Amino acid sequence: MADAARFDPARKVMDLEAARAWRRSVRGPLVFTNGVFDLLHRGHVTYLVKARAEGAALVVGVNSDASARRLGKGDGRPVTRDADRAFVVAALECVDAVVLFDEVTPCEAIAALEPDVLVKGADWAEDAIVGADLVRERGGRVVRVPLEAGYSTTGILKKAGRGEA
Repeated sequence: MADAARFDPARKVMDLEAARAWRRSVRGPLVFTNGVFDLLHRGHVTYLVKARAEGAALVVGVNSDASARRLGKGDGRPVTRDADRAFVVAALECVDAVVLFDEVTPCEAIAALEPDVLVKGADWAEDAIVGADLVRERGGRVVRVPLEAGYSTTGILKKAGRGEA
């Protein structure tokens, strides 16, 4: 049981100030990505693994409940509370830190953490990626990762609503 604390995902969930302090300990390129990550699924995990492969450490910005609602994902979204979504994302081996953010965009977190690489899904147009300018101004790069077809939280919710197996 003594080792349980070592594996506790809660240790990777940080406020922005703690994440800034943690960031100073990162050796090598820091990767940042963000999302709601409601009902974590294979597509999310594949995406995060690919994001982590772009650098030495991966920090994931997770939209707070209020932020996710402002994105207009639909009634009853997010399904899972922000603290729980952050905890589950933090449990992934490929994720080194998680920061919840209340704003609609992760711009403040990106500015504070100064990642070397910003990753978003290829469904985002390059000129629509929030924070890309901040990362590039510092000599960093922006990577668009192809999404794994057939996986989405919306799809899962639709299927669950129909009672399909």
